Amino acid sequence: MPLSMELVQAIRVRQNNGLPEEILEKARLHIKDTVAISLAAYKRAPIAKQAIAALSIGTSGSAKVIGSSLRLPPGHAAFSNTALAHALDFDDINDLSRIHPTPVTLAAAIAAADIGKSPAVDLVTAVALGNEILCRMGRAVEPKGIGADANWFLSQLFGYFGAAITAGLVLGLSDEELVHAIGLAYMQASGGKEAGVGTGSQARSIYPAFASMGGVQAALLASQGVTAPASSLDGPTGFFPIYFGQNLDVHQREILLDTDSWTFSDTSIKLFPSCRYSHPFIKSALILRDKMDLSEIKKIVIGVNETAAMLCRPLADRCRPRTLQDAKFSIPFMVAFTFVHGRVDLNNLTEKALDDPEVLQLAALIEVEPTQHDAPGLPPGDIRMFSEAQEHQYTHILGPETAVDEVKDKFIQCCKYAGIAAPDILWEKLSRQMDYGLVNACII
Repeated sequence: MPLSMELVQAIRVRQNNGLPEEILEKARLHIKDTVAISLAAYKRAPIAKQAIAALSIGTSGSAKVIGSSLRLPPGHAAFSNTALAHALDFDDINDLSRIHPTPVTLAAAIAAADIGKSPAVDLVTAVALGNEILCRMGRAVEPKGIGADANWFLSQLFGYFGAAITAGLVLGLSDEELVHAIGLAYMQASGGKEAGVGTGSQARSIYPAFASMGGVQAALLASQGVTAPASSLDGPTGFFPIYFGQNLDVHQREILLDTDSWTFSDTSIKLFPSCRYSHPFIKSALILRDKMDLSEIKKIVIGVNETAAMLCRPLADRCRPRTLQDAKFSIPFMVAFTFVHGRVDLNNLTEKALDDPEVLQLAALIEVEPTQHDAPGLPPGDIRMFSEAQEHQYTHILGPETAVDEVKDKFIQCCKYAGIAAPDILWEKLSRQMDYGLVNACII
C-alpha cells in the first residue's frame, strides 16, 4: 500500500477512535495562544502587514484574516493567518520534530471552513489531527543540525501536507481525495533554510505561510476531482527520496503511522519571542546575570552543537544583526540582550534593540565553542562567563511543558500589545467558544 494511503488510514483511526480529552484541551490552549500572537502581529509586525497587503491586491473572497475585517480567497487567507502567527517568532513548536504546527493547521482549518460548506469536523479536532501528522512527519526524520533534514525549514516542508490534511478533513474529503491532496501538496513542497541561515532578510518571519496556502489549495483541488499519484510520498521520485535521499525505513514508518500515542503532546508554547533554539541560552543567561556585574565581564563563551552553531555563524553578523528577524535568530545577540535587560518580551525586543550600545558592547565579547553533541531536540544552553578573577558556568535544559497560567499571562501580554482593552474577557470568550466562529470573536 502506498505510504500516502497508509498515512490517511492512520488519520482515520485517530479520528474514528475519538481524541483524548487531554489532547483536545491542549489543542484548545494552543489555538488560544496562536490567536493572541496573531492579534499582536496584526497590530505591530510590519512584515505580516506587508504580506497581507501584497496578497490583498486585486483580490477578495470569503475567508477571514485574524484581527481584521479583510476577506480573501481561502489560500491567501491561510497564508495571511500563518504569517501573522509566525511573524513575531512567538509560536508553538515541537522540539523533537522542529516544527511549528498550530500556525499552519489553524490557518488551514479556518480557511477551509470559510468557503461556505458546513465543516465536516470541529475546529479543535481538525487542528489536533493536523498537528499530530505534522509533528509525526518531523519526528520520523529525527532532525538534527546535520544531514539532509538540516537543509529544510521542516515547518514549511512538512507544512504543505499538514495543511492539506487539515483542510481536507474540514472539507470532508474521502480517503482517496485526501491521498490526492497529499500528492498535490507534494507538487508545491519547498522550504529551503537559507532564509533563516542567511542574514539581512525579513523572509524567515513568514516561511510557514507558503505551506498553509499550498496545503489549502491542494485540498480544494482534490475536492474538485483533481487527482495525483498515490505514490507521491514513497515512489521512485516521491517526496522522501527526493528531499531526504531515501524512503523512510521500517522504524521511521512506525513512528509516522503509530496511532497509540500523541507526538503533539510534547509541543511547547513559547515564553520568549525569539527562535526556540535560543531559549535554553536565554534561560541560562537569566540565571547567570546575577553572578557578575556587567562591567566585570571580560568574556562570554557559548558552548554549541551543530544545531546551535547555525544561529552563531557568521559570528560578526550574528553579534550585530541588521534586522529584528536576524536578532531573534541569533544566539549571541539574544544572550547579550538577556544579560543587559534581564527579560525578553514583545515590549523590549524591538527594532530599537538593534542599536542598543550596551547589548552590542557585550555581544562583542562573545565567543563560540563546539562543546555539545548534536542530537534531536533543543541544544543545551551552555554559557560560561569570565571576569578577571572568576568564572561562572550554567547549562539549562529546557523541557516542553508550559503551565496554563503562563499561557494565559502570555495571551494577555499579546492582547495588550495589540491594544485590546479587555484581554481577560477575550480569553474567557474563546474558552467558551472554541469553534470556527472564533475568528469573528477576534475581529478588532
